[in-house]
Amino acid sequence: MPARTRPRRTARRYSWAALGDEELLDLRFCDLGLTLAGSPLERCVERLYAELGRRGIAFRPHCWLGEEWFSPDGVPGFALPFFLAHPRLRRLERRMTHEVEGGNRNWLMRILRHEAGHAIDNAYRLRRRRQWRETFGPASLKYPVSYRPRPGSRRYVQHLGSWYAQSHPTEDFAETFAVWLKPASRWRRDYRDWPALAKLEYVDALMAEVALQPPPVRSRAHVDSLAHETRTLRQHYAAVLKRYAVPTRREEDDLLERVFGYEPGPRRLRAATFLRRLRPRLHAALALRVGCSEYLVHQVMRAAIRRSTELGLYVTGERRRAERHAEWMLARMVRAFERSAGRRLTL
Repeated sequence: MPARTRPRRTARRYSWAALGDEELLDLRFCDLGLTLAGSPLERCVERLYAELGRRGIAFRPHCWLGEEWFSPDGVPGFALPFFLAHPRLRRLERRMTHEVEGGNRNWLMRILRHEAGHAIDNAYRLRRRRQWRETFGPASLKYPVSYRPRPGSRRYVQHLGSWYAQSHPTEDFAETFAVWLKPASRWRRDYRDWPALAKLEYVDALMAEVALQPPPVRSRAHVDSLAHETRTLRQHYAAVLKRYAVPTRREEDDLLERVFGYEPGPRRLRAATFLRRLRPRLHAALALRVGCSEYLVHQVMRAAIRRSTELGLYVTGERRRAERHAEWMLARMVRAFERSAGRRLTL
């Protein structure tokens, strides 16, 4: 008997995919007609479900499309951002914000595991448990607009960027769950001698307890669903850019301007592209040179790439010389971050 093969999915066609940016920005979300089914996200959600299954967890969070990543309190599911549902929208997102959160498979699966942690917390009301509160802190703490991370702390796992586990007890749990859920995760080895190991061991025991139990919360609500959103994409991005606007000139800008220039000129490479190419080689080298974690180097390089794009900087002069200067600049940035014990980061 021939082996069964999965039916091949065909991507949906949308008339707006051929529009220019300005025309696309004037469309309302509800008029996009986007669906999770048939989008590039569908297989990734199925992969998440398979990972839960391999851990023996019967629960499956329900998912829908929204304006951003969103896990509503009390709902055992989460929204995925609209721009990940179509390549044309990804290009618009990159043009408008200079980054596509979850824009590659590895990054996307990291976020999905994190959001699954929120969903399972809501489904089983885990935050109400005394030991959960003793381990992560009270979920009732006011959710902050921004937070000040401690890059050297070993009380938290390091999963998503910007030391996100440190922002709130619910994020601490979701990050810990994501590290635990990752296939072939070596969390016992990676977090050996870290206080964070106790949190991972608690999650391990907690999941063994609830794995096959039906969740007491079974709502299938789609909170802030894209299908009912009448705002235009232009209105959405105006709000996003206002929320994340850089308030003042920063030390990083001075360092970037000492290495790169503003004049594009013939054959000049964008500074952001140049830094992306250097990133694989410099991660370990900078961590060793400065005496810090590669996670910290990754966060600083990510910030430098984003800011170089925002400033419109280009490589000037000879490339090898620019590489040496860029390495010096990034080392300065890493040390500056460590000296400040972490600056406030916007949620």
